Amino acid sequence: MYLRHLQVGHFRSWESADLALTPGPTVLVGRNGQGKTNLVEAVGYLATLGSHRVSSDAPLVQHGATQAVVRAALRRDERELLVEVEINPGRANRVRVNRAPLPRPRELLGLVRTVLFAPEDLALVRGDPAERRRFLDDLLVSRTPRLAGVRSDYDRVLKQRNALLKTARLARGNALATLDVWDGHLTELGGQLLAARLALIADLAPYVAESYAGVAGPGADRAALGYSSSVPLAGDGAPVDPARALPGAAELAAALRERVAERRKDEVDRGVTLVGPHRDDLVLHLGPAPAKGYASHGESWSFALAVKLACFALLRAEGDDPILVLDDVFAELDSGRRAALAEVARSAEQTLITAAVAEDVPAVLLGTRVQVADGEARILPGEPADGSAAAEEAEVDRG
Repeated sequence: MYLRHLQVGHFRSWESADLALTPGPTVLVGRNGQGKTNLVEAVGYLATLGSHRVSSDAPLVQHGATQAVVRAALRRDERELLVEVEINPGRANRVRVNRAPLPRPRELLGLVRTVLFAPEDLALVRGDPAERRRFLDDLLVSRTPRLAGVRSDYDRVLKQRNALLKTARLARGNALATLDVWDGHLTELGGQLLAARLALIADLAPYVAESYAGVAGPGADRAALGYSSSVPLAGDGAPVDPARALPGAAELAAALRERVAERRKDEVDRGVTLVGPHRDDLVLHLGPAPAKGYASHGESWSFALAVKLACFALLRAEGDDPILVLDDVFAELDSGRRAALAEVARSAEQTLITAAVAEDVPAVLLGTRVQVADGEARILPGEPADGSAAAEEAEVDRG
């Protein structure tokens, strides 16, 4: 799978951009602030309907515009799909595939799959639990798109339940009776989300251990994953045991329901839901200790890189290669980590790389080169590309 053509309109700093793409590595080169990351951020938006840099859509729309548009031609085996997303802050976004509107934007999820590695990914090791929960759930949806509905429904129920808890302390009768209904929704959806997270961690953990060993080199501590949950059955943070049978969604829902009942008084007193997947954490272990708070700067970079390489390996093993996006990371890595990342990147069907200077990128990845400057993304002369032909064949609907 690869993107053959990308267009954006009023997206971030770009009034418009029109870029033909090819399989293999493509390096977008330009000074900081020229819009390189904005272009790969647009690609990521097609995969996740979100940004790796901001939590809302509003900053994605160019100042003075009311809407941003991302369009792409996606090649998968012998098929080509045309995808268009209209980003409308404050209003419903709209998505079309092959010019046909989708009833819900989230139905796009899973059609475009990417794995992004960016400087922000250091937060996977050093940041708050919310960063790791978001990582887990984004990977879940990329792997199993139907879980986007489960996650969305869980978030909606959680918001409603929290609103009810804020009033329950003053109006106990009817409010508490209604709370029982929301408890049922929360625990059913929460059980599904917990089961999916645990299965994902169990599948991902061996890839993380292997990737970290390759990145960090001989003698490095072993990397492992664990899950720390507000529901004891789901995990206490210890490294996952591959031999351990995982609890199912129904079993986890029952355990979550019991735990919610135990914490009911505390929740009413505090006006917030204290139990559920939204309170949990992915625990990264390095040797005998958790990586957060114990890993050095270099070890943290190695772990963040290993996690993303593991994601790529897992998705590759289950189907087509995802598009690998490397956003301004080679300048941050030493020679050993660069080599490990380059080895995977050169094997991917398509890799999109951003860099301030081309010399930061290993020579084996210098395929198509795009100069990004002064509001223009231009393929450098002599670089392999199917430029005008791709533009004509893509026929990306300009609306």
